[in-house]
Parts: sequence; structure tokens; C-alpha cells
Amino acid sequence: MGPARAYLLNAPDIEVWPATLLRARSNHDARLLARASHVFRRKRDGRYLAVQGQGGVQPLLPRFLREPGLDAAVAALARFHDPRRAGLQAVAPLPVSRLRQRLDALGLDADAYAGRTGLALVPEPTLLALAGYDRYRRPLWLHPRAALAWRQLHDAAAREDVALEAISGYRSHDYQLGIFDRKRARGQSVDAILGVNAAPGYSEHHSGRALDIGTPGEPPAEETFENTPAFAWLQDNAAHFGFGMSYPRDNPHGIVYEPWHWCWQAG
Repeated sequence: MGPARAYLLNAPDIEVWPATLLRARSNHDARLLARASHVFRRKRDGRYLAVQGQGGVQPLLPRFLREPGLDAAVAALARFHDPRRAGLQAVAPLPVSRLRQRLDALGLDADAYAGRTGLALVPEPTLLALAGYDRYRRPLWLHPRAALAWRQLHDAAAREDVALEAISGYRSHDYQLGIFDRKRARGQSVDAILGVNAAPGYSEHHSGRALDIGTPGEPPAEETFENTPAFAWLQDNAAHFGFGMSYPRDNPHGIVYEPWHWCWQAG
């Protein structure tokens, strides 16, 4: 794994991706992507909105200029001057006011949920680094310092013939809200969903510091991972790289045992 050179710029409603990491969805998009440096991508549904190239911003969808959150995304790109230093800079969090409004709409009392579970509301970072690719060849985005720690952890394990795979890393609030929306559309209550899924905004994955880890030949996110050499190696070595297992058995948050879920906790 080489050093990360690509970054995701994160605004409340829109993400700004490096154009080279996205596939065109039409011949028209392909021509624009070929000349673009970045792509504006709507977070709630993954739609490509516009590209940034030498000629400025070129829309991919009608009425792009009316898109909510556009100004914040354009400003984030304008501030992004030196990608070589991006991972060395302090990463500010995004505000959570929009998320709180969505939780209220769900009928979920954020303060009561936090008090009951001991989980904190987790803001998203404004910048994420490409930390490689996950098992499914999707870009793996992590907080820049967590990305560096993951690459070091992964490579150290490989030197001892232990194969670690990332299953997933950063997830946006919109991603988790989408899970809730789909399950509610199938008739499930909020309380029933919370028995299986963390409330949107309370997952460590939102921070970009957590990732689910697997190993070849093992199904993802299963307790059987604890019986693998990969898990044994993580228990012995992960702390040296700043990673800890967040949800051991009988954890105080009431979350099921997750031997696959590790979070970078240093710094």
C-alpha cells in the first residue's frame, strides 16, 4: 500500500471526489470526466451533479445551481490548494445541526438515545484520505491520520504473512439515514431498527476513524472472524498502531460483539 494521494472533500450535502475514482454513467459524462479534476456528488443518493475542470464547473444535471449545499462544496474545493499537505493539516468536523433536524423528523430523541447507550453524536470530518480499496474494490476513505495508521497496520501484518482486508470505512450520516428510511418503508418501527442498527450519527464509521476488518475466505462482519489468525494478530498488535476493538463482549453500549470493528483512537 502506497501513501494516499487522493482526498474526498466533505460538505454537509455534497462530496467532492477526485474524478479519476469515478466511472462515467453516460457518454456525455465520460467526456466531461476525462477532462475533469473533481466531481460534485450528492450525498443522499450518490448522483453526480457537476465536474470541475480547467473551464470551471460544468453541470451534469439540470438546475445544478439550485442544488442545496452547493456553495459549501464549491468553497471546500476552493480551499483545497495543496493535496501534498492535506493529510498533515488539522481536519475540522462538519456541523451536526442538519443531522439533529433529521433525527427529530424520525421521532428519535438524540439526547435520550445518547444517555441510554453512552454513545456520542459523531460529526463527519471535512476531509478524508484514500486509504486503498476495500474487499469489493470500492475506494476506502478514512480520516487522513487513520488512513496512514491503517496502511501501516496492514503492511505490518502482511510482513508476517497475515492478510487483512478492509470491509468498509467511512460512512456518511446520509448513508445511515438511508438504511433507516428503507427499513421504515418496509414497515419497521424506529425502535425495531435501533435493535439492529446504531442511530444515524452515532456510528464510529461517521468519523472516518473506524473500519470493519476481515481476512480472505471469511464472511464479512461475522463472529467467526475471532477464530482467524488475522484476529489473533490484531489483538496482539493493533494497539501499537492506535487501533482498538470498540465493541467487545458485554460492552457498556449494548452493541453486539463485533470482533471485526476497529477504531483508530490515537490523536
